[in-house]
Amino acid sequence: MTTRLAKPSEIARRWLLVDCRGQTLGRLATRIADVLRGKTKPIYTPHVDTGDFVVAINAREIRLTGQKLVQKRYWRHSGFPGGISSKTAGQLRETAPERILLHAVKGMLPKNALARHMLTKLKVYPGVEHPHSAQKPEAL
Repeated sequence: MTTRLAKPSEIARRWLLVDCRGQTLGRLATRIADVLRGKTKPIYTPHVDTGDFVVAINAREIRLTGQKLVQKRYWRHSGFPGGISSKTAGQLRETAPERILLHAVKGMLPKNALARHMLTKLKVYPGVEHPHSAQKPEAL
């Protein structure tokens, strides 16, 4: 028996729409990461990007359990000495709610160049409006 490997030219990509309203962050990020990697398809190959595009809307209304809005911190560094800054999840939700979901999904992808390419297929928007209606995204 031979193992069937996917070729980049024969991959059919779909556009999927995810409504984040009321969904738990970690559980939603796991499902999105699986779709971006292509693990939901029978043609999945680990070293080939076989995943689909994902459009996530209502990122502002994603659910964080426990005291994460107050206790969970997101860190950034500018690259200069003393250039570290941090925000709580509550503060980040007010200013850039899409970064919370992007950060969670990025942590669930492998740490290589292929994962950075997979992350470009994730489009996150804080509200209901998105510019991808021409692609006719299906509900996940």
